[in-house]
Amino acid sequence: MAEMPPDPAEMTPESDEVTSDPAAGSYESPHPGSSEMPRWNTGELIKAPVFTSRNWFALLGPGLIMGGSAIGGGEWLVGPKVTAVYGGALLWLATLSVLGQVIYNIEISRYTLYTGEPIFTGKFRTMPGPRFWLVAYLLFDFGSVFPYLAANAATPLATLLKGGVVPDPEQVPSDFWLMKGLAYAIFLGALIPLLFGGKIYRSLKVVMTFKLIVVFGFLLFLAFMYSKWDTWVEITTGFFKIGTVPIKTAPGAEVVRGENVQNVFTSLANGQGFPEIDFTMISFIAALAAIAGSGGLSNTPVSNYTRDQGWGMGHHVGAIPSAIGGHDIELSHVGTVFEVTDESLPRWRAWYKHVARDQLAVWLPACFIGLALPAMLSIQFLQPADTQVDNQWTMAVMTAKGVQDTVTAQSGVGLGQFCWFMTIFCGFLVLAPTMSSSADGIIRRWVDVFWTSSPRLRAMDPKHIKKVYLRVLIGYSIFGVIMLSLPPGDLIKYATMFFNIALGVSCWHTLVINMTLLPPQLRPHVLIRVALVFAGMFYFSLGTISVLQTTGLLAKLTGG
Repeated sequence: MAEMPPDPAEMTPESDEVTSDPAAGSYESPHPGSSEMPRWNTGELIKAPVFTSRNWFALLGPGLIMGGSAIGGGEWLVGPKVTAVYGGALLWLATLSVLGQVIYNIEISRYTLYTGEPIFTGKFRTMPGPRFWLVAYLLFDFGSVFPYLAANAATPLATLLKGGVVPDPEQVPSDFWLMKGLAYAIFLGALIPLLFGGKIYRSLKVVMTFKLIVVFGFLLFLAFMYSKWDTWVEITTGFFKIGTVPIKTAPGAEVVRGENVQNVFTSLANGQGFPEIDFTMISFIAALAAIAGSGGLSNTPVSNYTRDQGWGMGHHVGAIPSAIGGHDIELSHVGTVFEVTDESLPRWRAWYKHVARDQLAVWLPACFIGLALPAMLSIQFLQPADTQVDNQWTMAVMTAKGVQDTVTAQSGVGLGQFCWFMTIFCGFLVLAPTMSSSADGIIRRWVDVFWTSSPRLRAMDPKHIKKVYLRVLIGYSIFGVIMLSLPPGDLIKYATMFFNIALGVSCWHTLVINMTLLPPQLRPHVLIRVALVFAGMFYFSLGTISVLQTTGLLAKLTGG
């Protein structure tokens, strides 16, 4: 991403002096890591709010926005293909992925609570310096710019416009152009909430709240009224079946769900040896784990939103305002840290608990609900054969027909037709709003880091951050429009191929940041350090398998 020169009218003299909040006394901020990054300012850590039954909604933060993305591309597109074939037996991979991400989300916010900077800026502060990490993370983050969500969101919308007929772009030229036109419209429309509302964070919070209410509400209705108890037992137990893998079946044999998986530990204990793993759908399985929760570097905006919410030292830094509105909002170029004292340390612990509560009480349950409900759709209403005839253009609507048939048989044609419509509509709501948060995530993490690391951008008036954001938004939109020329299946494959590798590296890098840039009293406990190391190994291993499968090297290595 090229560095953008600021307008001359926006330039203000740059100073290397350390600015201090008078309340912070004579404390001089430390300057660890790369000397190419500016020294922090200093300030006082404000008290954390007290969580009560009256103010609970106002205190919801990044967990709500990220929770709104909990049912996204992985859960709605990839999940049904995996669970329809293997049932809930492989959901344990998603469990490990989500638990690792919870720890990661809290730990990247640890850095933000101390500095008021997002974690991406902290990455650039570590050695060997911002230039090295610029190249590294541009490569890791490249998959995020593929707008696969918009491409797949076109399918439910096109189905509704065609009166219930699922489009067939590969056979009908008019359907091809309809899908392309809708994909462009959805992609550009998803960027509109990023232009209005003062703080961009507030606009996304409204959008994701609406999505959560509608999608969760309808899927819970289907779950209580039309799903079987056995389905929920299979899903619930699947979250804990660690070590279960897909196995090869006899050539030409009908795929029977439940008979095509085996647990590695059980097989070894019974003397059957290591099962022969079937790698046919390994890219989809790895993609499900990659996008379960958030995945890739799309988790990093948690720390940005922590800052924008004004939590911890984010209170002193500001936020990124929207291009239209937010005239009084500005963003400091440099983070602000506090002196660790007997007075500030209890406040710090209260803020850390505040962040942990937001993630554990909002984001974590949203993730598991977001995994379980789409799994219920596919296990209850799809058969393995249904996924075989599906093509990459229709993944977003493949459960709708099964829902309609079941509801019609039990409750009549009218309700069946309504549930068909709602399944299609929820498919659109799952994908299109998530496109907004995904776009904002990649734009803001790069705008934030350049805002601090670039000497030329540090010379700009803090209130002009929204102009930088707008320019990057325009560049992102141009690239996205070009990439929408690819089929939806290819887009999701390219987007998720490096997600797990990027998240694995980011787990390890976050641990380095918190162990070197933070004061000793604020560093993570040894158990959290171990958890981040193992989480990084988990994501990196899945990512490596996915890359090998996508490139065809896995088949050569396994002889398959």
